[in-house]
Amino acid sequence: QVQLVESGGGLVQPGGSLRLSCAASGGIFKFYAMGWYRHTPGKQRELVAQITSGGSTNYADSVKGRFTISRDNAKNTVYLQMNSLKPEDTAVYYCNSNLLSTNYWGQGTQVTVSS
Repeated sequence: QVQLVESGGGLVQPGGSLRLSCAASGGIFKFYAMGWYRHTPGKQRELVAQITSGGSTNYADSVKGRFTISRDNAKNTVYLQMNSLKPEDTAVYYCNSNLLSTNYWGQGTQVTVSS
């Protein structure tokens, strides 16, 4: 069983930055693909960014060039650096881990972009 705990959300003005963190426990972190998803009421949960166990990354078109996903296997942590934030980035952000089609989710952290 893998436990994921997100942190780093909050309120930020448009154009600002936030860094989300997701601390994992209960598994062998370096083997997991990790991802960040977000959910807005009335919409489906969408993939924001992924990073494989080998470090390859993938981003939603809407965040390319603004967000960066990274991982620190020594700390069992994945990060999402979010720059140039827009109001449409407002959502609950969820951390995800995946290994052999088994998924685990964190509890989510709220990101609100507003002036």
